[in-house]
Amino acid sequence: MRKNWFTLFIITLCRITPLLAQPALKPFPQHVRYFAGTIKPDRISQNQLDNKVRDFYTEWKTRFIKNIPGKRESFVWFENIAKKQCVSEGQGYGMIIVALMAGFDRSAKETYDNLFRYYRSHPSRRSNYLMAWAQYANGKNADNTSAADGDMDIAYSLLLADKQWGSNGGINYQAEARAMIDAIMQYEINHKTWSVLLSDALDAESKDYFDMRSSDFMPAHFKAFYTATKDARWTRVINATYQLFANMQENYSPDAGLLPDFIVHINKKAKPAPPDFLESPYDGFYNYNACRVPWRIATDYLLSGDIRAKAIAGKINSWIRETTSNNTYNLSAGYTLAGNDIKGRYFEALSFVAPFGVSAMVDKKNQPWLNKVWDYLTAFKMKDYDYYDNSIKLLDMIILSGNYWRPANV
Repeated sequence: MRKNWFTLFIITLCRITPLLAQPALKPFPQHVRYFAGTIKPDRISQNQLDNKVRDFYTEWKTRFIKNIPGKRESFVWFENIAKKQCVSEGQGYGMIIVALMAGFDRSAKETYDNLFRYYRSHPSRRSNYLMAWAQYANGKNADNTSAADGDMDIAYSLLLADKQWGSNGGINYQAEARAMIDAIMQYEINHKTWSVLLSDALDAESKDYFDMRSSDFMPAHFKAFYTATKDARWTRVINATYQLFANMQENYSPDAGLLPDFIVHINKKAKPAPPDFLESPYDGFYNYNACRVPWRIATDYLLSGDIRAKAIAGKINSWIRETTSNNTYNLSAGYTLAGNDIKGRYFEALSFVAPFGVSAMVDKKNQPWLNKVWDYLTAFKMKDYDYYDNSIKLLDMIILSGNYWRPANV
């Protein structure tokens, strides 16, 4: 009996020791000071903001983090949509979320490492450091090509993990991040236009080589990649794409400031993609990809104060407040670039609502609107939405509450 109790004690000690030895160095909540003049929801207290995030994270993790039986691997559940259990986009969302929620979530490091091991177990064909974009319910890859957005989020999460737990344990997060960032630059960046490629499957001879998904532009990520690698090419990507977005707003959406899901012919005269370019009849509209643009762009202003980000977000903010009459119940799930509702889209989609909240943070004049968006966003229940809406909602709630930080000095 003594031996059994002693054995149990040792096993238990081994399980908890890593948690004790590697506490979160930047535990949630962080209450980050964003760039001067930016705002957060102020109708409720900071503690109430934090608690909303804590509660929603607990629900989200329970529903969407799935462990593989018999393996130390986990994935963000895609809810078996189109028979897929996971997509790299969701894996990236999850890895950023878990790294930011460490401290509140005492098992965050174990969860993160399991998510990391799943990503590494599903490489793309061209690089072991890029993730195959989707896996079926049997765990096999849908194909062996990548999706740039998922890879960029995973790489950013690795930089966060290095700052959260250090890189002296079983996984060298910093080395993994740098290797992944180098692979992204090699295989997912167009070195002629310095735009983001749709996938690592494309090369200079591909018909889609000069096309991009607007939501793949993540300037705050790219600035962290530059800091981590000192690769000046990331600055070229940032500058070229900010200029591209400014031109697209001016030429195709001067009133609303909206970007299309896909942009084509970047090497000649960039323009919105035609219908059914890749995903839907709305590929040239502000649809389920481009809805993330206000969040991705505004985040750069919050963290760095880049005036180009504020200019782009500011146009969108002015338009969305005017077109809704400052009433969140008038938000639609998709718009033409002229700012008109897509017919039949008069319903709530959190993947559209949440990014409008983040973009509102760039200017004090948006304070009443921001408060309304926060209240509207947080009132919806998780059970009524899928992985995409709920994951974007949670990521943006972390930003909105003032708890999103950059891995500076990597």
